Amino acid sequence: MASQSTTFLTEEEYLAIERKAETKSEYFRGEMFAMSGGSFSHASLSTNIVGELRSLLRTKHCRVLTEAMRLRVSTSGLYTYPDVMVVCGKPEFVDGVKDTLVNPVLIFEVLSTSTEAHDRGFKLEHYQKIPSVREFVMVSQTEPRVEVYRRQEGDNWLLINIRGLDATVRLESVDCSIAMDEIYLNIEF
Repeated sequence: MASQSTTFLTEEEYLAIERKAETKSEYFRGEMFAMSGGSFSHASLSTNIVGELRSLLRTKHCRVLTEAMRLRVSTSGLYTYPDVMVVCGKPEFVDGVKDTLVNPVLIFEVLSTSTEAHDRGFKLEHYQKIPSVREFVMVSQTEPRVEVYRRQEGDNWLLINIRGLDATVRLESVDCSIAMDEIYLNIEF
């Protein structure tokens, strides 16, 4: 992320700017950070995940959301745009505009060379602070590999590594499984 400004903004000022902007920016501790564009592979993986989840969750009281939906981490004040989120039950928002979710149960990030360290460190730390989040999933673009961070009792997190196109990703937070070959459908390494 590259900082767009050295002037510190309040959350309200950020939201006012962001809601009028043509491009997306994240926000943390008074600063806005421009988001970089994604690759064809990144967009394809996100679409595959959204498609599978929508199909699997259609009879449950859950909604699958794309990177168009902003997320606020209430405990830290981070505003960001995860690649895919799932909210079950009643969605909760920052305000009446309903464009900033605060209670997802499941978050996916597709790893990019330019953002992988940030996703593995900064974002993982912040996502784990969201009380409603039960799982955080990182999806590799360079090989068929998915990492699931699952909340355990006592606010501990279990890391589950899944590799290979013949494997299955179990998502306990939404009680379903996705085949790796569906996540990686039409992806070339």
